[in-house]
Amino acid sequence: MRAVVFAYHNVGDRCLRVLHAQGVDVALVVTHRDRPDENIWFQRVADTAAELNLSFLYAEDPTDPALADAVRAARPDVIFSFYYRAMIPADVLAIAPQGAFNMHGSLLPKYRGRVPVNWAVLHGETETGATLHAMEAKPDAGYIVDQTAVPILPDDTAGQVFEKVTVAAEQTLWRALPAMKAGQTPKRPNRLADGSYFSGRKPEDGRIDFNQPAAAVYNLVRAVAPPYPGAFTDIGGRRFIVAQARRLEGGTVPAGLRPGLHLLDGRIVAVCGDGGALRVLQLMEGSSADHASPVSATELQNIIPAKS
Repeated sequence: MRAVVFAYHNVGDRCLRVLHAQGVDVALVVTHRDRPDENIWFQRVADTAAELNLSFLYAEDPTDPALADAVRAARPDVIFSFYYRAMIPADVLAIAPQGAFNMHGSLLPKYRGRVPVNWAVLHGETETGATLHAMEAKPDAGYIVDQTAVPILPDDTAGQVFEKVTVAAEQTLWRALPAMKAGQTPKRPNRLADGSYFSGRKPEDGRIDFNQPAAAVYNLVRAVAPPYPGAFTDIGGRRFIVAQARRLEGGTVPAGLRPGLHLLDGRIVAVCGDGGALRVLQLMEGSSADHASPVSATELQNIIPAKS
């Protein structure tokens, strides 16, 4: 099997290594340059390709005719996409006679679209996974080749879940490749009517509304906790990021406190709209979690009044 691989991020790194380990002839790797405004906490696929002595190129515009020419010149049997961030044009996908396949970070048909792990944590899901599926013009809509589920534990952050999904992607591809190489690719229906679709998230989506129930606030904190930008609130023109928290049992905080951050017996506590509360284990001040400094309860006393 000869392949062209579009890849980025940790899933791209691990899946590229799986192809190499199973003897797939990777003729070309296509990846992105890193965005200058992004926290690069993940593996660079360009480094992986160089380590494995694979030809690679950067493609910022997948509609550039030069990219189609490069893919065509590589003469792939198949095209793979592993966390490549751009939509690959249909005319490029059509170059591979045995099809084009994408690794998606959810259990399709659930959570089609962007940042599926973050959305799954935000919605309080207890399970997600990785799905290898055929690529069509419509995102995440082709038939399913294979998928692997992973649990989302009650206190898991999106970063922790993403680590599990990365392993699930590796397992899924490893399991699927022998049949694919033999020309017997499994085809399971991807019933879109039973699923969901979500778009990308903006930085402002991380703003905490303490009037929401404690479960919703906690899910937001987990969904965007570092290495993501973090859930935040503004106090007196200063931005504070709730980087880590835990749910508190009912009756732990005095009744009647307004929703928001409070100091109780030397602890930072977030009171929510339903009377529930979170203990804030790590509070930071800054524009995002990777550009922020820790804030202690003592330092916070000058900003919000203490209660006991």
